[in-house]
Amino acid sequence: MTVAFRRNIARMKGYQPGEQPQEAGFIKLNTNENPYPPSPRVRRAILAEAKDSLRLYPDPDATRLRRQAAITYGFDPSQVIAGNGSDDLLAMIARAFIGEKDALSCPVPTYTLYDTLVRIQGGKILGIPYPDDYSLPRGIFRARANVTMVASPNSPSGTTVPLAVLSRLADCVPGVLVVDEAYADFAEENALSLARERENVVVLRTLSKSFSLAGMRIGLGFAHPRIIEGLGKVKDSYNMSRLSIAAGEAALSDIAWMERNAARVRKTRERLVAGLPAVGFAPFPSQSNFVLARRKGGKPAGPVYEALKERKILVRYFDTPRLADCLRVTVGTDGEIDALLSALRRV
Repeated sequence: MTVAFRRNIARMKGYQPGEQPQEAGFIKLNTNENPYPPSPRVRRAILAEAKDSLRLYPDPDATRLRRQAAITYGFDPSQVIAGNGSDDLLAMIARAFIGEKDALSCPVPTYTLYDTLVRIQGGKILGIPYPDDYSLPRGIFRARANVTMVASPNSPSGTTVPLAVLSRLADCVPGVLVVDEAYADFAEENALSLARERENVVVLRTLSKSFSLAGMRIGLGFAHPRIIEGLGKVKDSYNMSRLSIAAGEAALSDIAWMERNAARVRKTRERLVAGLPAVGFAPFPSQSNFVLARRKGGKPAGPVYEALKERKILVRYFDTPRLADCLRVTVGTDGEIDALLSALRRV
């Protein structure tokens, strides 16, 4: 029997998530998880939901979660959609707006899942290189694409695009502008106001990072009701579990808990940025819960990554021309960052 995939699927490479160690004892600073626990309300909500009702399908519209998100962020529920992490929402956007030979434009380097999702659709990526300072490249204002995607803060650089610049970009793009704000709670400003004011802007959020719920897979999208309605047509019927809906609602009702943890991460981030130059790395200015740092002298960072891994410290390394001399480090606890810097001194 011959198995014939679509030509674009056969030719493409799948997205490669960060390494998940299968043995205990690692200091895990490679996938931008929050080192602190979620709100106690989340645990209570999950336990309350984990009962006989699990035999029933969840609410396909995640109404409770969307209603709480609308209250928390100042939207009407018709402007909110929920997903199985923000990756699910990115997939909805690709399905809704990208067809054969359609284009998605984005600055690069950035989150590589964008490329994967577009290739699945048979579309094409218009990658506009970031300048050295990771400011928004001018070419993206001239790109003609169905979707323009900007991650702010960007991964892997941790840098942001000012709201005023995103506003000008929204006026220029011929299609939809998607602002991926997975790390926005660690930054100084965000673009939620654009989702309220503009009919062509989608702002994405995740509860994986600042809310410490990576294991629950909860994402939110904010946009004009017409866009939300269209995305609803292409989402999976039951794309969120009863537990994730309950957990997300509880987390969003306790913003103060999240903000305290985010403040702790930002404080430790300052220590990490201050400590990296002394161990041979120059950090980029980060407004996220991770720091991208370039090895001084342009030396390859791969050997350092491997040496840290031997010492059971995982960071992220990208073996690509633009990033081969860099490491991306998640901001962990103060103790974890001290262990990292100590290991780098020995390496």
